[in-house]
Amino acid sequence: MAKVQTVVTAKDTGERLTPKDAIVFSARVGSGSADVEIKPEQEFQKMIGFGGAFTEAAAYTLSRLSSEKRAEVIHRYFHPVEGLGYSMGRVHIHSCDFALDNYTYVADHDTELATFDISHDHKWVLPLIKDAMEVRGGAFTMLASPWSPPAWMKTNGQMNNGGSLKPEYAEVWARYYTKFIEAYGKEGVPIWAVSVQNEPAAVQIWDSCIYSAEEERDFVKNYLGPVMHQTGHSDVNIVIWDHNRDIMVERASAVLSDPEAAKYVWGTGIHWYGGEEFDKVEKVHDLFPDKHLLFTEGCQEGGVKLGEWFTGERYGRNMIGDLNAWTEGYLDWNLVLDETGGPNHVGNLCDAPIIADTTTDEVHYNSSYYYIGHFSKFIVPGAVRIGFTSEAEGILTTAFRNPDGSIAVVLMNESEEVHSVTLGLGEEIASCELSPHSIVTHLIS
Repeated sequence: MAKVQTVVTAKDTGERLTPKDAIVFSARVGSGSADVEIKPEQEFQKMIGFGGAFTEAAAYTLSRLSSEKRAEVIHRYFHPVEGLGYSMGRVHIHSCDFALDNYTYVADHDTELATFDISHDHKWVLPLIKDAMEVRGGAFTMLASPWSPPAWMKTNGQMNNGGSLKPEYAEVWARYYTKFIEAYGKEGVPIWAVSVQNEPAAVQIWDSCIYSAEEERDFVKNYLGPVMHQTGHSDVNIVIWDHNRDIMVERASAVLSDPEAAKYVWGTGIHWYGGEEFDKVEKVHDLFPDKHLLFTEGCQEGGVKLGEWFTGERYGRNMIGDLNAWTEGYLDWNLVLDETGGPNHVGNLCDAPIIADTTTDEVHYNSSYYYIGHFSKFIVPGAVRIGFTSEAEGILTTAFRNPDGSIAVVLMNESEEVHSVTLGLGEEIASCELSPHSIVTHLIS
């Protein structure tokens, strides 16, 4: 009989990634099918991993805690067994909104990039990444994203409030990415991929820069792709879009249907702020099956939501929806924020899975932390999504087979009712109960 490890998080029971009596598989009686039938022979995408963003806000907030509390948070995220097992990360190329201010790595009008210097990141960001690598036991699959070129390269003369890249600086800006890759590499932090631009369709009051679909296509085709190749960085992947699902089909199509641009592009990055349109994620996969999909950012907006349950369910719903639509990795936004939901240099306060109260040295683990763990702790890098059929009304499901052969099945109940679900695998069947507002992972070996 299959051996099972069962872990539960539920709103009203106090269970938080809590091991439970495992479900028991036994031989099927009769020919009826289970509510959820696992189909290991059907294989889909391979998982890269899960992670979060090493923003300046997160790193600075952790630096304001006692060394014990800072170490606890790093352990709870990055330890492969006792933490969430994060293996991915995201960094911002100079400032973003979750930085203490606007900053760049070069002097104004230095088109040679002779003054390029990442010493700013030595204060908080790089020490956090290095400490996390030590706990993880290796490097991260790291995405680097710019929020804006330096002000002097832009049409509006500032990093904030949109504007766009002046065409005469396209080649200099492309070289800027390679300088960043090299500088981080020298620090022992390899960059796995860069996105062209964070949220290129949004004029924000913080660091932002607009690209039309055609502008993004041409920048990749004529500048970023060729420059990365010329400078020996063809092994660093390029991710386009890095924005919401709502118009991702149009944006991905504009770039990927041009073979001269597409040859440089690894895949499409997505955020969750524009609605839960998972069909559009799948559509991009169907149109461009040789390209990849990566969830690059999501968070709960509107400041700290301490103790709320809907935030965890938002994560669970989005993760299941995107994973079932061919997404290969999941990057949360800020790893940690302070008691205000910042710092953020324009006051765009948000929530995070871990909130650190810098006034009391307390660390709060939100529901989102536990919901993410139901995936990241049990679906390891290299896991392959497998098929399932479901007749379980109101239960969200995904399933993966890990490299060691174990199968992780995640079931989520957003309703106010207890749900009983039968799970079928091959010749065996098991039944399990889901509490109201709960998520459960069964690891079957």
